Amino acid sequence: MSDFEIKNKVAGSGLINFDLSQLVPKGTRVGIDLKDFLFQEMILKEKDFREKVAQLSVEPYQDAYVYVYNSADAIVPLWAYFLLTAKLTGSAKKIVFGNREDLEVLLMHTAIQTHDFTELNNQRVLVKGCSESSIPENAYIELVEQLKPIVKSLMFGEACSNVPIFKN
Repeated sequence: MSDFEIKNKVAGSGLINFDLSQLVPKGTRVGIDLKDFLFQEMILKEKDFREKVAQLSVEPYQDAYVYVYNSADAIVPLWAYFLLTAKLTGSAKKIVFGNREDLEVLLMHTAIQTHDFTELNNQRVLVKGCSESSIPENAYIELVEQLKPIVKSLMFGEACSNVPIFKN
């Protein structure tokens, strides 16, 4: 039996690990391409567009995060987005204009702005650098904005190899 003890210095450091992926909203992401609602995927005919929107089943969008985009080289008036959004409102959790990345940026923005960070007040915080979830870079910027006024120090990376960001 050995007289020396292995100590976990990281566990005893008082460092709080924060994994930004914990804030990623859970749920299905679904895209809607407006070109599928256009005549010959090129022209918006109001009557046809309204009919296609009216026939759209909201079931696939129930409790989903929806991003609406237009991959066609066609000019789509703003009212078309209004009409489609009105159809999906009440079924989808959130509807945004843009691509999947735009949706993720907005979802993370909302998650960071509404998260209660009081548990990190005056703490030494390490923001986890690697995640299984894809986190938009903007989320890290917004996180620093939220944490800088309240934490004692902020680091980025992993406990064994982190990058100090600041100390208050």
